[in-house]
Formats: sequence, structure tokens, C-alpha cells
Amino acid sequence: MRRDAWWLQPLIVFVILGGFVVYATWAAFQNAHYAYGPYLSPFYSPEIFGDPRTAWFGGKPSWWPGLLPFSPALIILPFPGLFRFTCYYYRGAYYKAFWADPPNCAVGEPRSSYIGERSFPLIMQNIHRYFMYVAVLFLFFLAHDVWKALWFEDVPGVKHFGIGVGTIVLAVNVVLLSCYTLGCHSMRHVVGGFLDQLSRHPVRKKAYDCSSCLNRWHMKWAWMSLIGVAFSDLYVRMCSMGVWHDWRLL
Repeated sequence: MRRDAWWLQPLIVFVILGGFVVYATWAAFQNAHYAYGPYLSPFYSPEIFGDPRTAWFGGKPSWWPGLLPFSPALIILPFPGLFRFTCYYYRGAYYKAFWADPPNCAVGEPRSSYIGERSFPLIMQNIHRYFMYVAVLFLFFLAHDVWKALWFEDVPGVKHFGIGVGTIVLAVNVVLLSCYTLGCHSMRHVVGGFLDQLSRHPVRKKAYDCSSCLNRWHMKWAWMSLIGVAFSDLYVRMCSMGVWHDWRLL
């Protein structure tokens, strides 16, 4: 009975989110062009295994399955990926766009019963609160990458301070991811959900208020950070391939 363009929103979500999944999967399997000078793609950070010259533990690990192509991103991406996949906002978005469950509010769906998230596989959505801790840890890794992106080695063995366009791209990515992660519903529960009266705990109340403030834009932070992390990888990749030139601003 809805005569408005109810299908437009789930279609846009399907295109953007589906495009990100395709690009991220393609980029993860490339195992190339993920670093340029002091820049490191967030898809590959932290580089636990990879380039023997820069990775924490050297090159391809001996335990890696022989039939699976190796890429440092395949070790990293599942953690932030599952944080987004189980996100409270993204659930509502891709349930409509990919599963038509339902396609939109007050629109019929192709199922006759509803069991919620109490059984497999949807019960696994409850692990979101645990992946939140991992996502916060990744913010520190990415912030450290921004710090490293401030030091350029134009002459071998000599590093000097500088700011390039890539530095700003990686810094903006960290800001967007921080706003998305720290405004997460699970984060609000961690900082204030265990208390009956927040006013008696001023530090916790301040943290809860800050997280709640970010949470009001949770949907916008979710999309902006998704685009930001994809563009960060694209920027580093294009510079590494010589397609784009990284302008030095300082």
C-alpha cells in the first residue's frame, strides 16, 4: 500500500555496502600496493605478517594453508569486518537491503514467521560487544600509522617531519572510525550501563554523555567511516601504483 519510493533506501544500501564488500575482498587478496613511503593501508594494518622488512613477524607464516593465497589483510580484515557486520545499525540496514527482512517499514516480506536473533546463525550477532574491544584496539594501531605517516625518508636512512595528502587521508580515517566506534551502543553500555545512577559517578557520566553524543550520528559515522577506510586504501594503492601523486603540504 506504500506508494512512495520505499525501495530507494534499501537499494542505495545494497549498492554502497555491496560495492565495499567487493572492493575490500579484491584489495585483501591483492597482497600488493598496500604501502607507499610512510603510508600503510588500513586494510593491512597492523602488518603482522607480510613484507619481511616491515612486518612484525616476517613474511608468510609456515602455518598458513597452502591452498589459500596469502595476504596480510586476510589476517586483519575479519576483526573490523565482524565488528561492522554485527553492528546494531548495519543489521537493520542489510537485513532490508540484502535479505528483504523486511524490505522496508510496513512492506511485506518473503517469510511467514519471525524467530529473531535467538537461534543460529543470527544469534552470533551477540558477539558484537566482544568485537567492540578489538575495534578499539585497532584505533591505536591506525593512530600509530598516522604518526609514522608524519616522517618521510627522502634520503635513505634520514627521516624528517612532514605532512602529505596521504597523512591527512589516514588521519581523517582514524577520526571517522573513532567517532563510529566510540559512539557504539556497546561502548555506551561499557562506560555507563552497569550503573543505576550515573550522576554519582561524574567521570563515567561524562564518558557516557560523550559516547551518547556520538551515538546520535551513529548512522552517519557508520557510512562516512566505511567510505573513509575504503578511500584510504585506494589512495595508498593509487600512489603505490604511480597513478596518483602524493602532494607534500609541509
